[in-house]
Parts: sequence; structure tokens; C-alpha cells
Amino acid sequence: MSIKVLIVDDSHFFRRCIGDIVKSASDMEVIDFAKNGREGVDKALALKPDVVMMDIEMPVLDGISAVREIMAKCPMPVLMFSSLTHDGAKATLDALDAGAADFLPKKFEEIAGSGKVAAELITNRIRALVRQRRFAPRARVAVAPNRTDTKPVMVNRPSLAAAGSARLKSSPEIVNRHGVRTNELTTFKPSGKRYSLLAIASSTGGPVALQELLIKLPSNFSYPIVLVQHMPAAFTGAFAERLDRLCQINVKEAQDNDIMKPGCAYLAPGGQQMLIEKNHRLKVTPGPDHLNYKPSADMNFASIAKNHDGNVLTVILTGMGADGRDGARLLNSRGSTIWAQDEASCVVYGMPQAVTKAGLTDKIFTIKDIGQAIVKEMQRG
Repeated sequence: MSIKVLIVDDSHFFRRCIGDIVKSASDMEVIDFAKNGREGVDKALALKPDVVMMDIEMPVLDGISAVREIMAKCPMPVLMFSSLTHDGAKATLDALDAGAADFLPKKFEEIAGSGKVAAELITNRIRALVRQRRFAPRARVAVAPNRTDTKPVMVNRPSLAAAGSARLKSSPEIVNRHGVRTNELTTFKPSGKRYSLLAIASSTGGPVALQELLIKLPSNFSYPIVLVQHMPAAFTGAFAERLDRLCQINVKEAQDNDIMKPGCAYLAPGGQQMLIEKNHRLKVTPGPDHLNYKPSADMNFASIAKNHDGNVLTVILTGMGADGRDGARLLNSRGSTIWAQDEASCVVYGMPQAVTKAGLTDKIFTIKDIGQAIVKEMQRG
């Protein structure tokens, strides 16, 4: 049975280009096109496609408002197209917060020109989103009036992956379809281990998952944090700014030679590698050209394993692929603790699944619990 795709964009040229790519895949079909957000919402609700591909800037109804309406009425995977600018990054993050599952840079020249690379990128993203098939309206976070508030203001909407996580309440542990147990926060007991660093990696679905996790950390969180999120270079600065506004901890885009401080999260810049050297010094470098991911969780984790003891809590969140697995193996060999997000609350279960299947995870939590579990595990006194 073919994957049904709805393409929503006000550019006839872009609709045609994307349509040709989707139609070229043997397992996909374009069920319709829409030229503005209002038409996109109406067709999405009527046709119920497997994936909606949505532009952000459109007439009548913009893409962010369209996503919000679709997710409120009939949740389904929405893949956004975004311009590689600071404003485009902000708009894309708003779309993800509204419920979009993932995004791709809107590069007309790449999609119209290079053919095979663009086609593989787009069709692989579509397949990954369809495989997961877990979408529900998410909790949206509003910016708190000031950083002295105990926590950001939460808009009263169903929680992330509400459809999948409801069953988590029935017992202390649940077993997913891979036979992996998910720990419940109410029965979690801290290990008593002493830590020096928190390291987190994520990809597809990561911006919302990181937001959900980091807002749970208090202003007196007493450890530095490193964040590796697969993002274009134009996006990481805007994302760090957003997290800094929302969170009680400080968040910044990492710079070369930064000295990590307790209670501050350092986001790896897009297009660069972030390495952790001795004495908590950061090295930001272009890194090897052959690597698929810039930034790469594997490179970040390998540098931590090389230059730090095993007192590191490492968390692998939602994401496509297996980045982080090899680095987690190195950290595990040094005695670090490895946690993963559970399948039910992931947008794509690739990265957490990779470390779990490798037998590296000590605990698995749903995303709504990971932040509080980190506080219980790491904070002392």
C-alpha cells in the first residue's frame, strides 16, 4: 500500500518539483496539491494523507496556523519546508512547536537540480515519519514573564504523544513491541552516583523534546550540559535563544574555547563539531568532511569519553539514524550512565532504538519524565 502525500505550497514550481520527487518513489503517491494553508487544512482533514508537506509562508492561512489547526482536529505527520535564514529558523521552530514533526531546508536549486540526493533526502524523511505513526497534539510552552518564575507557563493542552503515553500510567514499567521496558518516574530511585556533566543528543523531533526536557531543570541545576541537535547552521543560534528564554537554566550556542559553567547548556552549532576537552573547555571545529552529521553526537561523546571520567549522564532522544550509538558505547566503557527516550513518545525512534538494541541503556523514560528524572538523579542535597 503506497504512502499518500499531500503537498501544500503557494509556488506552482515548488509543488511540481516536490510532486515529481514523490511520484518517482515506487512506494509513494501524491494524492493532491494545495496552494495555500486554508486549502491545505481542508484537504488534509478530508483526505487524511499519511504525510503533509507544508510551506511556512503562504497566503490566506500561513503554514504555522495550518499545522496548529490540523494537529488540533486530526493529528498527522507534517513535514515543513523552511528557508535557511534566521527568520526562517524562528518560523520553523514555531511550526515544530505547533505540532509539525520535522522540517527540511527549502532549497529550490537543490531540489530542482541535483535530483538523486534531494529525492533520497525527501523520500527517506517521509518514510521515517510514516513508520512511527504516533502523532497527537503537544503541550505548548509559553515564555515565562521572567526567569525567577518556578517554571515556564504551560498552555493547557494534551501532553506530547498523549495517545501513546496514556498506557504508561497503568504500571511501573511497560514493555514496548521490541520487548524493552520503560521506567516510570514515580518508581524511579536515584542511583546515588556522582556526576560532572550532562550530555544530550537528538535529531528528528528533538527541538520539541529538548524543550520539554530542559524546562524541567531548575535554575540551581549544578552541572554543565552539552546538547547535540542535528540542525542547519542558520537554525542553532535561534534555537538556543528560544531555549534560553523558556528555561530557568542558561542556554547558548557554543563557541570555540567556551569554558562550561554549571547550570548552562551549550548547543553545538550547526555545520560544526563540538568537542569537550579537559577542564570543561569546548572546541568548536568544522571537523572531518566525510561525516554525515555536523554536529555529530558520536564525535561529541567520543571527546567526552577521552577527556573525562565516567561521571557523565548521557541521554539519547528522538531522532533518525544511529548517531550517538558508537559514542555511547565509548562512554559506557568508561562507566557513564546512558538513558534513552522511549519509543511511544519519539517522533522517530531511530537513535534511542540504536543504543537500546546495542544493550547500552541503563534506563528508558517517556519524554514527559526525563527532565524530572535527571533532576532526581543528578541533584544532591
